[in-house]
Amino acid sequence: MTIAHLRTYTINAGQMDSWIALFNEHLVPLLREHEICVEGAWVNDARTQFIWVRSYGETEADLQRKEAAFYGSDWWKANVDRVRGHLAHREITLLRSI
Repeated sequence: MTIAHLRTYTINAGQMDSWIALFNEHLVPLLREHEICVEGAWVNDARTQFIWVRSYGETEADLQRKEAAFYGSDWWKANVDRVRGHLAHREITLLRSI
């Protein structure tokens, strides 16, 4: 079984290109460093929403451990306002493979 998040972010107007660059250049490598896999990422036709899936492993304990390391990292702590400044809204759904 795999534990994952389906994440839908509404991006502030005019910030999608900046968000995608930040995501690809900084967030994806940091997630990899903490063994969190980005399964895929998409943008809706209106370019207002960024939809992505990230997976953590087989258990919710894996998710909790990996997220704690990610959100506790020096880079995240120094850049959290910059990252979240792109987001108007976040919706996160926990997924379990069948």
